[in-house]
Amino acid sequence: MTKKILMIVAPERFRDEEFFEPRAVFESKGYQVTVSSTRLGKAAGALGGEVNVDVLIDEVCANDYDAVVISGGGGSKVFLWENPKLHALLNEAFEAGKVVSAICIAPVVLAKAGLLKGKAASVFPAEDAIAEMKKAGAELKEQAVVQDGKIITGNGPECAAAFGEAIIAAVSEI
Repeated sequence: MTKKILMIVAPERFRDEEFFEPRAVFESKGYQVTVSSTRLGKAAGALGGEVNVDVLIDEVCANDYDAVVISGGGGSKVFLWENPKLHALLNEAFEAGKVVSAICIAPVVLAKAGLLKGKAASVFPAEDAIAEMKKAGAELKEQAVVQDGKIITGNGPECAAAFGEAIIAAVSEI
């Protein structure tokens, strides 16, 4: 059975490498990737990349996927950090035993969803992101990719491919 990955991007200013590199890893393993955001159409990366959005976050069912992957970039702070529908989706996925993951400043979404209390995690070293992670009770690690159970976080574009590989490894155990 084909594994299915839901990749969530901000509609604007997602970090290109943090979307395209993990997606390439997933697709190279034969995984089916669905792209979700807060609006349909083309989502625009900070470096000029574009991706078609398949489905709205509001319309996604966590049980349809093996993993939820949130790309970082400046747009994630604006469109995803405070998104209650996304928080609910992440909690639904986590409670169903799915892999939940985020990279760069997007791990703050996991923190705000209440998933990182007492969990080891990584985040891009931006002051606001670090403050939000600490406020949520995350145990910050100075590692590029951190896995705590079925939660995987990465700290920036340099680790995008390794982040994707860690997700593949975790999904293969489901």
